[in-house]
Amino acid sequence: MKDSTLSCNPSSPSPASISTFTSTPPSAVGQEGLSETMIEESISRAEPIIRKWDVDMGGLQKFSSIFVDDRREAKSLFEAATSLQQAINYYLKQSTYSEELIRVRKLMQIAMKRLEKEFHTILSANRKNLDSGSVSSRSSRTRSSFSEFFEFSEEEVNPTSPPRASPPPGGNAKLDAERATEMAMADLMGIADCMIACGYGRECIRVYKSIRKSMVNESLYYLGVNERLSHPQMKKMEWLVLEPKIKRWLRVVKFAVKTLLQGEKILCEIVFSEKVAESCFLDISCDAASNLFSFPENVAKCKKLLSPEKMFIALDIYEAVSELSPDIESIFASKFFTAVRAQATAARVKLGEAVRTILGQFEAAIQKDSSKSPVTGGVHPLTRYVMNYLVFLSDYSVHISTIVKDGPVNPQTPLPEPQFSSLTTVVEEDPTATPISRRLAWLILVLFSNLDGKAAQYNNAALPYLFLANNLNYVVYKVQNSNLGLLIGSNWIRKHEAKVKRYLAKYEKLGWSKILSSLPENPTAEISPKEVKECFKKFNSSFQEAYKKQCSWVIPDRKSENPLRRRYPKRSSPVIWPFTRNTGETYQGLYGGVIYQICPEDFEKYFWHMFSEAAGGVDNNFKFPKKLVNIHSLKVFLMCICIRPNQILTQNYETVIVLG
Repeated sequence: MKDSTLSCNPSSPSPASISTFTSTPPSAVGQEGLSETMIEESISRAEPIIRKWDVDMGGLQKFSSIFVDDRREAKSLFEAATSLQQAINYYLKQSTYSEELIRVRKLMQIAMKRLEKEFHTILSANRKNLDSGSVSSRSSRTRSSFSEFFEFSEEEVNPTSPPRASPPPGGNAKLDAERATEMAMADLMGIADCMIACGYGRECIRVYKSIRKSMVNESLYYLGVNERLSHPQMKKMEWLVLEPKIKRWLRVVKFAVKTLLQGEKILCEIVFSEKVAESCFLDISCDAASNLFSFPENVAKCKKLLSPEKMFIALDIYEAVSELSPDIESIFASKFFTAVRAQATAARVKLGEAVRTILGQFEAAIQKDSSKSPVTGGVHPLTRYVMNYLVFLSDYSVHISTIVKDGPVNPQTPLPEPQFSSLTTVVEEDPTATPISRRLAWLILVLFSNLDGKAAQYNNAALPYLFLANNLNYVVYKVQNSNLGLLIGSNWIRKHEAKVKRYLAKYEKLGWSKILSSLPENPTAEISPKEVKECFKKFNSSFQEAYKKQCSWVIPDRKSENPLRRRYPKRSSPVIWPFTRNTGETYQGLYGGVIYQICPEDFEKYFWHMFSEAAGGVDNNFKFPKKLVNIHSLKVFLMCICIRPNQILTQNYETVIVLG
């Protein structure tokens, strides 16, 4: 091995001294104060130590590290090498060529060859102890804190004292592993400082880079992200091939950055001085980091990603890159990593653009949906799809807010004139709303506009309002029970709850007005039996007609989604007024039939059969009554549910319906 000087990045500084491990470092001793006699004495003391550990003298004997059995031997070798470096400096001042200088340089080569071998052995033998996870947990340790491994007391320096070897394995495996990691790092640091100070930094750094870079590449291989894919390669891939690669990248990128690359940087900074560490880390990790962050950038450029169903995988990648940004800025802070930082930034920007594009496509898809409305007036599949999509979208609210804040607040999407309502949204009404609130409210507004168009497809006058009430109420329910409520706000919820009630009021009026018109305006006025019979005839006819039309209509049978189900039975049951015995006898005599007494629970069951999703028809094993004989109670009931939505009667009456 020839004498050499440190060769790293052109901007790297001159080699540092090893003051941590030498009692008299080269920089601390003035060369003028050294006499030739002193130099010769130091060489004489160093030579037997160095020749003792000559790797070429071992022959076929198995190599045994001096850092395992007696660590005092390692320190003595460091000091011997330091003495030789002082001698070289002294003789170089006398002459650039002399027998003494040649002799000292040969001894130095022996010492450095031994240390290089030790350095390689420690790196290779401690692959497990020096894995990224073990090293990254030492982020709070400094270089100087590892000097304790080479500090000896006066008793230990005495030749008669027992050697301080590496501690034997104890009962605590975790503590043993931590101790082994710290000792390996300290040994590497000691060797690196000594070799660099003696002018053999190039050899030391070459060994270090070779082994550690192979470890990084091996780790990435096992993580499954070592493959470097260009944008053209990704364009040719089927989505079924590309998607698993994206998901694998998402699973491991956090570990790769915060543990693998962070651990490598920590190890470099402990083993080498600052500038040398920076150069080593650059060579070891630059390719891996570039490969890691070129992947999301190339994915963002793929048109395969630009569709609403790919929105959430795009957001997952954006979220991963964004959350790692502080770590990327910290780990790759050096000016030599400008390209790596730029790649991560470009990936985030491109992904943001992709998300905005997908949002536009999603909006256009809502607007253009031409599927038919359910014949039952229930919740449209488009409503369910859009609201479930927005609920998932709201889980990414932090990152979505960042993405949309620089985009258009109110995209100029042409909306058809609403035919059944004047739709309002926080887009227009709340100037303090955040960009994400405005964007989400706008998407819901686009949905409302489409639903208004679908409502116009119904032939019946009342059913469109039931359809709109069901769908709008589903939207409000989804907003209330997700992060959408926090984003859009309670004011929006209150306004749209009121709109649901207005839709229901219009449905009630149009769906039940004909039935009410068949009954006397004054239900308590005295009328003749002939008039009673005529009223019942009209009432039965109009009620059966309404029943046949509405028995297939739907109010969703989920308690949290049906204001009709919460509202009507509770309000109607208490107001079915009791009949006196005389009244009952009068109508019994009129028809000569049997009086049936039905409790409020039976009445609720009958009423809800009309709006049950399971009914599906007029009959369905449910018999429609032939005659309704109580004008008074029916009038009160119908007026309550249809005409007087604010009327609430709380009298605790005994309740009976008389049917014949």
